[in-house]
Amino acid sequence: EFGQATSTEPVLFGRTRNPWNLNFSAGGSSGGAAAAVAAGMIPMAHATDGGGSIRIPASCCGLFGLKPTRARTPYGPDLGEGWSGASVGHAVTRTVRDSAALLDATAGPDVGDPYWAPPPARPFLEEVGLDPGRLRVALCTTSFNGSPVDRVCIDAAQDAARLCQSLGHPVEEAQPQVNGEELGGAQRVIVISNIRATLDGRAQATGKPWTEDNVERMTYASAKGADSVSGADYARSVRAIPRAGRQVARCFEKYEVLLTPTMPCAPLPLGQPDMMATDVEVFRVPLMRTIGFTSLFNAAGNPAMSVPLCWSEAGLPIGIQFVGRFGDEATLLRLAAQLERARPWNERRPLLSAL
Repeated sequence: EFGQATSTEPVLFGRTRNPWNLNFSAGGSSGGAAAAVAAGMIPMAHATDGGGSIRIPASCCGLFGLKPTRARTPYGPDLGEGWSGASVGHAVTRTVRDSAALLDATAGPDVGDPYWAPPPARPFLEEVGLDPGRLRVALCTTSFNGSPVDRVCIDAAQDAARLCQSLGHPVEEAQPQVNGEELGGAQRVIVISNIRATLDGRAQATGKPWTEDNVERMTYASAKGADSVSGADYARSVRAIPRAGRQVARCFEKYEVLLTPTMPCAPLPLGQPDMMATDVEVFRVPLMRTIGFTSLFNAAGNPAMSVPLCWSEAGLPIGIQFVGRFGDEATLLRLAAQLERARPWNERRPLLSAL
């Protein structure tokens, strides 16, 4: 509900199950999109990403998921931006080619957009197959919000680093130096304020007030939490976002690409996080655990992709995140296509017996 959770289990429609194992989450918030593509129902599906909601479902479901640069795709016609610029729309796909072709069809500013991403040098589809050159890659396996990282995810990232090295890209350990506590607090204020504004707007449009009985518990808790947020709190939070972007940008003065696990954990069992939890902490802990590597780049605005390079011993996908410089989807698409050739994933499908 309102893109708040990293598992797609709405009260209204029920649980979205992971096609690789029906007892596990497909991720969220675009988990339905990812499950449909992974199950072979459709070749690609629209998804949005305000904290990881393209990359996390892609990781859980063994797909390619690209979060474009902030404002690469338009947010109109009714809004100029989502979650103070954190949210951007694109898709989950099976192949790098499909993602690039779709981005060509949808990228660029709409009339009246408040800002837009730097124009690409050429169509994104033309980047697929081009030599990425020798990329300097930073490897980071420590989450940015302090969440613990599962050994299987660390091992997967290190395996992906070795693959990059075998393709001629030097890798060394490094990470952006960010104030995670300040950023996390700012993101919370922005999100709950936007949820409250959205609920108030829908109540005004329908003539029906939002109550504990017609929204999920965590939605209600978020909206009520906005009661304690002042205008000055919101302004301070919005100011914190560019600071995080500048901190991230300094890392990319030395490296072209940052490599991390997409998630600090393997796909979680259904029910984690739970939007109907009676205790906010029961919801918050698994939420923070799943977004530990992704949400920073919503604040910074950098393009980032989850690439399905690894699977756990239990047969669940483990996505690898690659982050590029602001505005540089081109390098990511070139690298992704190279990785896709080196370790093809398109023909790897869930067993029919699991569906």
